[in-house]
Amino acid sequence: MTLHQRPSLQDVPAYKQGKPAPAGASKLSSNESPHAPLPSVISSIQEGLGSIHRYPSIAAPQLTGALAEQFGIAPEHITLGAGSVEVAAQIIHAVAAEGDEVMYAWRSFEAYPSLVRIAGATPVEVPLDAESRHDLPAMLEAITEKTRLIFICNPNNPTGTVVEAEALDQFINAVPHDVLVVVDEAYVHFDRSAVRADGIELFRKYPHVAVLHTFSKAYGLAGLRVGYAISPLEVAANLRKVAVPFGVSDLAQRAAVASLAAIDELAVRIEEVVAQRERMYESLAQAGYPVVKSQANFVWVDAGEDTMKLEEQLAAGGVVVRAFPGDGLRISSGTEEDVDRVLAALPALASAEAATA
Repeated sequence: MTLHQRPSLQDVPAYKQGKPAPAGASKLSSNESPHAPLPSVISSIQEGLGSIHRYPSIAAPQLTGALAEQFGIAPEHITLGAGSVEVAAQIIHAVAAEGDEVMYAWRSFEAYPSLVRIAGATPVEVPLDAESRHDLPAMLEAITEKTRLIFICNPNNPTGTVVEAEALDQFINAVPHDVLVVVDEAYVHFDRSAVRADGIELFRKYPHVAVLHTFSKAYGLAGLRVGYAISPLEVAANLRKVAVPFGVSDLAQRAAVASLAAIDELAVRIEEVVAQRERMYESLAQAGYPVVKSQANFVWVDAGEDTMKLEEQLAAGGVVVRAFPGDGLRISSGTEEDVDRVLAALPALASAEAATA
């Protein structure tokens, strides 16, 4: 006898984690921080170990209070989850019912399609433009009476491109104001462009905007799983209803509060990641690879049909990256040594072609 299962899950692929790296190799497949936790963060976690037999606070007043002070907003607008991906799932469940449409650019964050399908909603994928950016005019054209939610990943994962401020402002203003626009800013701390839209300012300006942030990337807390949304009060109230109770541990809350207090120390580390990203981009571009200018903590190689060949070449050189077959490679920015390995594994295209001729 076969157990009854939900038929629609047959169309939902399991999320694929970045490949682990063998000993001695560089793991640049998951957009993690290459730096170990700050001593102050470790100390804060250690202080909480004696109380892990107690449930954490769902309200997380210390963390939401610190975030509210940072952004100058009421704490009631802030909701937490186990990473911004879990908060994104909360938003989909809170806003979209079965048959409703959730729109996002493609290629964008790999979890969006699965999260939408798991919620029973219909994903609407709008292709990126020729420069690997959000095609906002095409996204406006794709809005229907069933559209309930639009994700704008800015900077975009995995291409690293940004949506310019004026363009996104005009887009949001043109979107019907009963459709929620979520600006996913998981990589905002690495953006050094002068044109990127500011999600928090858009939240303040428009009644149908929410913003996603995470502590996994710039703050280096990927293993503790804590992210948050800043959203309109009625949305925030529903996010609390659909959230997994006690989903953000006390240790994660402590680490996040300590990280917010150590932003000056973290800023030095963030600049190191940005510097290595720029070095990797410039070097690969000069070597002839089809790299895209990135404002995240990774570089996108628009390799197309050569994707798997380049992945094998990097693996042979001791570098593990995230490959999207037929599309391209995403290479996280790591330490100077990590980037040295990338550049050694991918010599100038002319040299590589001569060697294989």
